[in-house]
This record gives sequence, structure tokens and C-alpha cells, in this order.
Amino acid sequence: MSNAKVAAVTLMGQKHKNREVPCEDYSIATEGNGVSVVVVSDGAGGKEYTHARFGSKATCEMISELLINHFDAIYNENREAAIKSLLITAVYSKMADIIEEMGLDSLERLSCTMLFCAVKDRRVICGHIGDGLIVRVSSSGVSPITMPQNGQNASSTYFITANHAADYMRLIKTTVDDIHGIALMTDGVQDMVYDENSGLVKPVIAKMVDTLKGTREECENQITSILDKFVVGASNMSDDASFGIILFDDTTSPNTGSLPTAKEAFPRNYEDSFKNLQNELLPKVKHAKNVIMNASTKKLDNEADDQVSDEGNGQVQGNIESNDSATSETKGVENNKSKDASKNSEAKGKLGSGFLLGVLVGAVCAAAIMSIVFWLIPH
Repeated sequence: MSNAKVAAVTLMGQKHKNREVPCEDYSIATEGNGVSVVVVSDGAGGKEYTHARFGSKATCEMISELLINHFDAIYNENREAAIKSLLITAVYSKMADIIEEMGLDSLERLSCTMLFCAVKDRRVICGHIGDGLIVRVSSSGVSPITMPQNGQNASSTYFITANHAADYMRLIKTTVDDIHGIALMTDGVQDMVYDENSGLVKPVIAKMVDTLKGTREECENQITSILDKFVVGASNMSDDASFGIILFDDTTSPNTGSLPTAKEAFPRNYEDSFKNLQNELLPKVKHAKNVIMNASTKKLDNEADDQVSDEGNGQVQGNIESNDSATSETKGVENNKSKDASKNSEAKGKLGSGFLLGVLVGAVCAAAIMSIVFWLIPH
């Protein structure tokens, strides 16, 4: 059994203070039903995202509520796509209330990122859409669990309100073994402590996590002070900043003095792009489509032949039995003929059903392959 403690802090950035714009970040740290949860969210900036702060609040509230009340249902479900769809749909249902209440004209007005972590006994669930960072702190060091998700440039990212949002969600199930703490942060903090070129997370994160060794109030006061001095106060253009912590008591902290403060950048192979990979696989996928469709047609034909063969054998058996009953009355023979006709009609019905089923199976296979083709075609 893990003994998890949670805390979270959100501060308004200087950029919003100077412009007299409300803070768009939101964070929640809560416990219930044996579950400890931290959720942080960064409301989208930009004129089109007029109510993003309400979106980030709604996201944090709905996700924390789901994980507190239904951790086991989510953790035990093996269909990852179903989990992602459920979480996103649940957030949308809460956002719909805001749209209705405030008379908004689109879901995009509420756009925001989402980062969460929930712990029950030894089980851990993490989820992430967009930029920001989830970090694992162990006795051996500090490393990313999920990395920032940026678009074509560093200032763009993906939101929970995006089309195909589930495609962008990272979902991780693991255990607390060898974990001292987990930190979640929006990009206002991430930019100061993470080097995306090398994957380095600065050792200061381990020290920030360890502030929760005291009381939650003491921790949040210290985190507020750190963020105010080194993040929010570091620039007149600083962004909103949210930082959440889950700490596991009776685990070993890393020796921050021995942790690296710099690492070599990842080698970059720009020729090995995803677009090039799509182009490489596309002919194979098109060929696979034809093979699978032909196989489905062949299976349908075989099943139809088997049905006809079975009916033919039944008729032969009926003739043998009829010959052995040579003394039967004419009326009895007529009844047998009537029954045979009924069986033939039933067999035709089965054949028709089998044919329709085969067509449906073929259609499903075609749809699956065409969806793969669609995603492989660069667009």
C-alpha cells in the first residue's frame, strides 16, 4: 500500500498581470476512496479562446472526480482507446454546461491542455494532452514520464478540444515501485526546468517534490515562493504556472548533488520523418487491402458452398429413408415432400443470412483498411 500525499499550486504569470487578463491555468490536488489525484491544465491563449480559463477548471474538476470515483473501472479496462474516449467525452459533457450557461458559440472557446496522475494502493494512471510535463522522481534521479507535445513550432500545442483529441492523449498505467514522487507542470514551469533537446529535467524538481515531506500547507507555501521568484518573477512575459506533486512517504529521495545538470542533445535524423514513413508504407497497405478483401470474398464463397453441400447430403439421406419406407401411404410421401420443401426454404434463408453476414464482414474489413490508408496518406 502506498502512502501518497498530494499538493498543487497555480500562479498568474506576469504577462497576464500586465495585460490585466485572468489566469488561465488551473490545478487540483485531492484524495478520496483511497485514491490520490493531481490534475493541472493550461487554458489556451489567443483571442479565439475567450473562455479557456473555464475550460481548464472544468477539465481538472471532471478528471479528478472520475478518477476518485472510478479508478478501478479505468485502470482495469484493457481497451485504451475506450478509456481515452470516455475521459474526453466526460470533459466535453461538463464543458457543454458552460457553453449553455454562458451562451458560447463553440467548444474551442474552452480549449486547454490536460495532465493528470492518480494513485491507488500501488497502481498509477497518468494522462496527458498538450504541452507541459509529467516527471518521475526516484532514488536514482529525475526523468520525464510524458514530454511536451508541441505542434509545428514551440509555441503551439494540442488541446483536449481538438479534433481527434484521443489520438493525442498519452495514457500510462504503471505501479509506484521505485517511484519517490511525481511532479506535473504546465508549460509556464516546464520551460524553466526542461531541455527538450536532451530530455534533461533539472534536479531542482526533486527538491520541489521533497517540500511535501512536511505538511501540505508548508509545501504549497514553499512552491508558491519558488515559482514566484524563479518562474513567474523571472520575466515580464512569464506565463501562468501550475505545479502539482504526488509524494510517496517512506521512499528514498535522490541525491540531487550528484544528478547531472546538463546532457548532450539527442541526435536528430531529419530524413527519418513520419511523412516519409507514411509514403513508404502506403503501397504495402494498399496491397494489404486487396489481399484482405479477396480473402473475405473467398471465405464467403466457401461458406456458401458448405451450406449447399450440407443441404445436398440432407436430401440424399431423406431419399434413402424414403426408399426404406416403401409401404408408406401416398399421403405420408406428400407430407415428406412438404417437409423437404420447408427445409430447402430454411436452407435458402440461412444462405441468405450467411451472404449478408459475409458482406458486412467484408465491409468492416474494407473500412478498417481504408482508415489506415487515410492516415498514411500525407495531408
